[in-house]
Amino acid sequence: MFLHLGGDVSVLRKDIIGIFDIFSTYKSTISKEFMEVAEGEKTIIKVSLTEKNKSFILVGDKVYLSPISSGTLQKRSVGF
Repeated sequence: MFLHLGGDVSVLRKDIIGIFDIFSTYKSTISKEFMEVAEGEKTIIKVSLTEKNKSFILVGDKVYLSPISSGTLQKRSVGF
């Protein structure tokens, strides 16, 4: 099954490593460093260029920034 991340982007649920709240991430030094490295390696994919990012989803070696909250994405990913 697929999980819709917003816009025209969907990923396979089985490939998702984690779904994270973007606001909590920047409170953590390790998470902030991870995002800086991902940005430097150009592995970040912005799902929406106009909406504010609320979550990030780690899928393999890519990081997707999504305007959909981590809670909503987690609820969508369970129960299929």
